[in-house]
Amino acid sequence: MSVRKGVFPAAGLGTRFLPATKAQPKEMLPLVDKPTIQYVVEEAVESGLEQIILVTGRNKRAIEDHFDAAFELEYYLNERGKTAELAQLKTLSDLASVAYVRQKEPLGLGHAILCARPLVGGEPFAVFLGDDIIGGASRPCMRQLLDVFEKYDGPVIAVERVPRERIHQYGVIAGRHLERNVWQIEDLVEKPRAEDAPSDLAIIGRYVLTSDIFDILAETRPDRRGEIQLTDALRTLRRSRPMYAVEFEGKRFDTGDKLGFLKATVEFALARPDLGDEFRRYLKTLPI
Repeated sequence: MSVRKGVFPAAGLGTRFLPATKAQPKEMLPLVDKPTIQYVVEEAVESGLEQIILVTGRNKRAIEDHFDAAFELEYYLNERGKTAELAQLKTLSDLASVAYVRQKEPLGLGHAILCARPLVGGEPFAVFLGDDIIGGASRPCMRQLLDVFEKYDGPVIAVERVPRERIHQYGVIAGRHLERNVWQIEDLVEKPRAEDAPSDLAIIGRYVLTSDIFDILAETRPDRRGEIQLTDALRTLRRSRPMYAVEFEGKRFDTGDKLGFLKATVEFALARPDLGDEFRRYLKTLPI
């Protein structure tokens, strides 16, 4: 089956960005003039997905409003002749078919994905973690994963090489190299010590999964923090079917980290035709 649906877990509390996230979702923090969640949804649409499923929690209404029509604002812009701004809003509300489901308790990434089961059904589906903004390639990251899924007919995970001194921050794969940037996964290890890591290929927030993951997630025991971990379920899934990893082309920004968010803001601003030149001149004047 072709992949039509993308699941976006967005129920986290965003505690690393307090107090900015006290009254607004972390996913709505802007990179230049677009919230981070919009960049990821745009990647899904550019990859050919038809339906966006956002897994939200309390105090996340702003995300729903962002992808909805805003009649009063559109009327105001139309009356003032602000056609460019009006076109932007209409493009946003028509971007994709968006559905929402609530994760009532913060019980981990695996549980968030499980909450989307009624909307996904028995289809294969994509998962996007909104902290990872990926760009700079001729094909979107998710499109690269979908191509591999269609070729090998098995779950696919995005991976990236990371320095050994940071490998303990990630899930890591052990794999058998198949072609250019594709591996068949032999094991997944969650946050290993550098000396124990089976490779330097770290799991990044893009997945293409098959619907049998839902039964596994439903049976996965919570960890010591009471959370259902996706990596635990993936290890079980791998024992029943081949699973693959793609070292994707493109540059990733970890916007869930303050420094990563700042780096993304600078680079996205520099890449803007309307801002880049003047912003670059300004940066050169700073006493760095």
